[in-house]
Amino acid sequence: MRAFLLYNVKWIVMEKGDFMKKYKWLLFDADNTLLDFTRAERAGITDTLISMGLPATDEVVMTYSKINDGLWKDLERGLVTKERLKVLRFERLCQHYSLEGDPVAIAGEYVKNLSKYGFLCDGALELCRALYGKYDMYIITNGIKVIQDSRFGKSGIKEYFIHSFISDEIGCEKPGRAFFDHVANSIDGFDPAYALVIGDSLTSDILGGVNYGIDTCWVNPKGHEKPADLPITYTVTKLSEVARLLGEEQ
Repeated sequence: MRAFLLYNVKWIVMEKGDFMKKYKWLLFDADNTLLDFTRAERAGITDTLISMGLPATDEVVMTYSKINDGLWKDLERGLVTKERLKVLRFERLCQHYSLEGDPVAIAGEYVKNLSKYGFLCDGALELCRALYGKYDMYIITNGIKVIQDSRFGKSGIKEYFIHSFISDEIGCEKPGRAFFDHVANSIDGFDPAYALVIGDSLTSDILGGVNYGIDTCWVNPKGHEKPADLPITYTVTKLSEVARLLGEEQ
């Protein structure tokens, strides 16, 4: 395999003789792409329920996760605001189990607890080290700024990224075009043709990238079937495959 440098954009000659475009800008999703949100959520909600004197069983934690995931999907579709989401998820949890608790107070406690956990997905640190200095790397995340900033600071990977674009700070969400407009306008010389979105969410990261004309890499560790109506550029099942895909050794 031979590598060439052309106008600051590298190309690789693959074994079959075709040219595979490489990229200048890598736009990484955060949760369940680089940061293990599933683990952090479980720890954060368990801490919160215990501190508020509420049952912290596996069933309650799982129910909260389903409620939360559904509301974030609603947020992507513009059906709920983020401010409302922060409290509504706990209103619904308390209603589901007939729990006596103040959803506003629970929401505040949860922000504090979730912020403590910067767990990484398997291979995230190794991937960041392998790609650092070879690409301009950014985080693009739908999240709450105070939580995401804290978790990134604790994760050990913040130093590898130029900037984190957080929907809470921008005022709009992935997959909306306004989010990607903000990212594009904030990066000097940005060209969607030489950018790659890397993320686990088809409805957020991948759809947003596709709609903006950016190549996409779907991180699909559970091996879900690729949707026929979404032109995903690449699919990987683990983060180490991203480095190989880009022609970088870890």
